[in-house]
This record gives sequence, C-alpha cells and structure tokens, in this order.
Amino acid sequence: MSKALMIQGTGSNVGKSMLVAGLCRAAVRRGLKVAPFKPQNMSNNAAVTVDGGEIGRAQALQAKACGLAPRVDMNPVLLKPETDVGSQVIVQGRRLTTVKAKDYAHLKPRLLESVVESFVRLKSEFDLVLVEGAGSPAEVNLREGDIANMGFAQAGKVPVVLAGDIDRGGVIAQMVGTQAVLAEDDAMLVQGFLINRFRGDPSLFDQGYRLIEQMTGWQGFGTLPWFTKAWKLPAEDALDLGSGGQNGGFHVVCLGLSRIANFDDLDPLGQEPDVKLTMLRAGEVLPADADLVIIPGSKSTRGDLRYLKDQGWDVDLQAHVRRGGHVLGICGGYQMLGHKIHDPEGIEGAAGSSDGLGLLDVETIMTPDKRLSQATAIHVESQTQFQGYEIHIGQTTGPDCARPFAMRDGQFDGATSASGRVIGSYFHGMFSDDAFRKTFLNALGATASNLAYDATVEAVLEDLADHMEAHLDVEGLLDLAR
Repeated sequence: MSKALMIQGTGSNVGKSMLVAGLCRAAVRRGLKVAPFKPQNMSNNAAVTVDGGEIGRAQALQAKACGLAPRVDMNPVLLKPETDVGSQVIVQGRRLTTVKAKDYAHLKPRLLESVVESFVRLKSEFDLVLVEGAGSPAEVNLREGDIANMGFAQAGKVPVVLAGDIDRGGVIAQMVGTQAVLAEDDAMLVQGFLINRFRGDPSLFDQGYRLIEQMTGWQGFGTLPWFTKAWKLPAEDALDLGSGGQNGGFHVVCLGLSRIANFDDLDPLGQEPDVKLTMLRAGEVLPADADLVIIPGSKSTRGDLRYLKDQGWDVDLQAHVRRGGHVLGICGGYQMLGHKIHDPEGIEGAAGSSDGLGLLDVETIMTPDKRLSQATAIHVESQTQFQGYEIHIGQTTGPDCARPFAMRDGQFDGATSASGRVIGSYFHGMFSDDAFRKTFLNALGATASNLAYDATVEAVLEDLADHMEAHLDVEGLLDLAR
C-alpha cells in the first residue's frame, strides 16, 4: 500500500522545502519509489515540467531528490502573485484565472478536487508521497476551505509532522501556540515535531525540546543544525535572495524587482569563484564597478518596469552602458529593455502601454497565450548549444531582433544591440548549462571555472540527506507514513 507523510511548518520559510527534499533523498536511498507533493504553493519561481505545465521550483528540486523529472501533479495549485492583492492561479500546470486575494477563498473548494486527484495519481504510482504544507496551520482564520495544510491532510488522511525554525526565536511558543489554536481533529493528525536551523551546539536546546514534548504531548524527531550548504540549492522564496557565496573579480549585479520571477537563473553564477554576485535592493544605487547587470524575469513586467524607474535604476543603467558595461535582460527583463511594452487586453494589470528603457530597438505586445517549454538552443555568437526553458507571455519584435541571442528549431530568440553590450533573451536556465556559462562569462572577460552545476546540486542533496540522518530520527519519521 502506498503511504504518505506531510511536513507542515509553524510559519512560512521555516525550511519545509529543504526538509522534504532531504527526506525524499533519504527515502530513495532506502530503495523506495518516492514522489514529492505540495497541494498549494505561492511562488513566482516556477519550473517547466516534462508534461508541458509549470509547478513551483521547490517541487522540481524535490523531484530531483527523488530521481524524477518534475510533473504537474507534484504541485497541482500554484499561485503566482502579480500584485499585492492578486495572483495568477495555475491548476495542474495551466493558468485557470487571475483572482484577487479576497476572492480566492471562494475558489478554493473547486480546487480541492484537482488537488486530491493529483495526490491519488501519485499514490497509485509510488511507494511513498512526501507532502509539503504551505505557510502554517496556525493561520486558523484560513482553515475554512483550506487545501494547503490541515484541510488537505484531513482530505487525504495524511499524518503530519510540524517543523519549527529556531533561528527566528520563540520556537517553543511556535509549537505550543500552534497546538493551542488547532481544532481538536486537526491537532490529532500531528504525530510529532522537529526543530530546524539550530546554530551552535544542539544540546543547548535539550531543556526547551523536552518542554515542547511535555507541553504538547507530541513526539520529537530531533533538532537539525543549520545546513551550511543550503545556499547552493535553488531558493524557493524571493525573500531568500541575497548575494552569492563567492567574492570574485567579475561583478554581476541583478536588479531585485518587486515581482522577480524564476530567479534561480542566478544560482550557477553565484557559485562561480571569479564572480561577485550582488542582488540590488530597493533604494540602492547600481555599483559603478558592475561588469554585467541582469534584469531578471518578472510576473508583472510593466509594474516592475515602474518599480525599476522608481529606484532610479533606469538612469543608472544608461550610465552603466556608457561606461562600457554589459546588460542582459531575461524574459520580462528582455521586454523592459525595448522602447515600448503594450498590454492592450490588460493581461498583467490595467490595459495600456509603457515606455521601456530604450536600450534595445524592440517592442513587445502582451498576448494571452503563455509559452511553456523545455528547449535546446544554440547561442548565435559562440555557436554553443545549451539547455534552457521558456515560460512567458508576449511577442517581441524590432530591428535588433535581426541580431538574435539564440536559435531554436530554426527560429530566432532575443535581440542584441548594435554595440553588442545589451542582450535580451526569453530563455531561462541557460546558466545551469556548464558549457554555455563558461563560454558566456569568458567572452565578457570573466574567468569561468569548471563548475559542474548539476553535479553540485546532486552532491548537496546527498549531503543534506546525510545531515538529516545524523541529527534527526529519519527512520522514525518515515515509519509515521500511512
């Protein structure tokens, strides 16, 4: 019989995604067929699946930990925030609608059917399904119609382990308070707890750990020290974004847009020894020593174009280009580089047009159809083949498209300025391709390493599983599954 176990958290960003990834790898090493599952995710960091849809990037990493290609059933509901009060709703990989936050509650009952359908499909195929919650079950004001935490756990009859983040402080209150606010039938699903992200000697928390056991009656499954290699795994949340781990001589600056999307494009650059990666925050000035500025993808291109200009980065970019610096726009960032962005149907907000940065002689028209595909392309300048993916709306045309960035199946992608210093492309994921990354960086004057990015992620997943085996009762956790 197939089994399942759910990891919920005392709050957002307590490390649930990483814990599930580590458990996935630990279970696979025991010879089990394992699949990850997250009923509802909220993230603009999406992965394109083999079945032509999109899911949260964290579930793609968890699939990798299971030795699987990502599938839409692993994350049947994905919310992609477009504004502070509204999100695009992706159901089983495809856009269903765009909805305001206050109206989403009315939609959730319809979505539970798709969630359960995907879960049942995975359970029919795998020995074990490891489920990740979203936010916290302590948000009992959202319990009615819930599909992300206890609502799903009840529907799927899935036992729950609660994870708390001690690095935030107040973990005893997190645990005890969560139990206090849960309805009795929901609290009965919780089979135990674990503590995540302890810095220093975990034995110093022994008394606090025993207090949680005594006050909740829950079984503890261990205290997990801070995993120092976590930065080498793709980040799930834009709040986690920071500078890379290296401090090399070639300075890459990424503009930290308010609706930044698919920001794992930057992860391989952050691991290059000769690259210093800086994530520019609101109010900060573009450093004068920047060699390459990346304008990343965005879930709200015209909105983030306004945000960019509000920071004065448009002026900074003009000065950067005059100094001989390079600019790369990816997806929405590519669209911003042109003269105009037209959205006549109001697909990403109010209908209308916006003046772009004017660094490429192109214009973009937003269209309803979204392009979702994994791809093999050829970088035109170097003739280097690379793997990437497309996930965008809009069509971009103009004279600079005659100097394309890449070719795919005989079709041009992207554009290059006459000077060659400003480049736009719709391809995500290109820097994960080791050969392309090396060629691209070397052409700009950086000294690229022999980093094998995919192998590095694999090695870190192995180390994560080892780390969890050493400090948690992994066998006990897996035995809870039913």
